[in-house]
Amino acid sequence: MIISPYTSWDGDALHGHNRVLTPAWIRLDTLFPRPDGLPRRVIETGLDLTGAVPARLHGRFPSADGNWCGVVDYEINYADGRRDQLHLKDQLVPFTALRPQDQEGRRR
Repeated sequence: MIISPYTSWDGDALHGHNRVLTPAWIRLDTLFPRPDGLPRRVIETGLDLTGAVPARLHGRFPSADGNWCGVVDYEINYADGRRDQLHLKDQLVPFTALRPQDQEGRRR
């Protein structure tokens, strides 16, 4: 578990502490950009790295050049539509690929 200086906690010593998870969206197109001019090749059993997926933000770190990365948990679907997902925990994601969720889970 990655704990940043900006990780928020709830709970108490008696019942235990839990990280506060802030709902967010990860824009996979921003996180995994396709190079210009690269021919598209489809691997139907591969990961679907397009669109936005829900995430849980639980920390952040500044970089030396002033940009920020969030510490997030999220899942990526497979392109063939199977129910299985790739579960990613404690991933550093640039803030440029993150968007807040409203209370209904929509992008803002």
